[in-house]
Amino acid sequence: MSALKKAQCALFSSIYEFEGPVLDCLKARLGIPVYHIGPMIPYFDLKPTSMIYKSNYFQWLDAQSKDSVLYISHGSFLSVSSAQTNEFAEGIKDSGVRFLWVTRGVRSQFTDGIGETGFLVHWCDQLKVLCHPSVGGFWTHCGWNSTCEGIYAGVPMLTCPIIGDQVPNSKVIVNDMKIGLRAMENGVNPEKVMSRQQVAELVKKFMDSESDERRDMVERANKLSNTFRRAVAEGGSAASDLESFINSI
Repeated sequence: MSALKKAQCALFSSIYEFEGPVLDCLKARLGIPVYHIGPMIPYFDLKPTSMIYKSNYFQWLDAQSKDSVLYISHGSFLSVSSAQTNEFAEGIKDSGVRFLWVTRGVRSQFTDGIGETGFLVHWCDQLKVLCHPSVGGFWTHCGWNSTCEGIYAGVPMLTCPIIGDQVPNSKVIVNDMKIGLRAMENGVNPEKVMSRQQVAELVKKFMDSESDERRDMVERANKLSNTFRRAVAEGGSAASDLESFINSI
């Protein structure tokens, strides 16, 4: 904060509608222009014109029912114990829920017993996947970019924070915005493993289309998505601040 006071301006990858009081506080404390320019995610490149849409995982998603797929990306698996990863894999398979999982290609247990229920990739175009109509949930480590992508896509989230800003981001998703459930408590405790039974029950509950709790999460997620999209559209709060920043230069 003390270093920021020496800057000519500050840019934040958020929107005013989500963090207005914080941004107002920063403007008052810093005494320099503060711009909220929207998330640093590729929302401007979502039209199905690129070769990425011909990828095999998109072909698999096209064959799935609406809102039926759980997209899973935990960031680097180096942050999660092997024992916990095993329980995640077995529990998700036991849940019977269809899933697309970014596995980083480091563990063979993901390939056993999946059949047509799941699809494994080393990498995918995350925002395009989240915006696909068959994707109904996002199991995330709650990095800020991933959080923004989940909100932009209007997809409820299962949170699995590990370190740093992931923990408060999880709190915002679950407690403040109420668009998700917490899969793991704050931080992953290597001595406390979530069992495959717990994982299976949680995933089934989270993806249950007949659940009133899920319906409420989906409704709130859609409203927040619309707010996000208006902010980055022409004339929106983030688009206007970006234009103001460019004009100041």
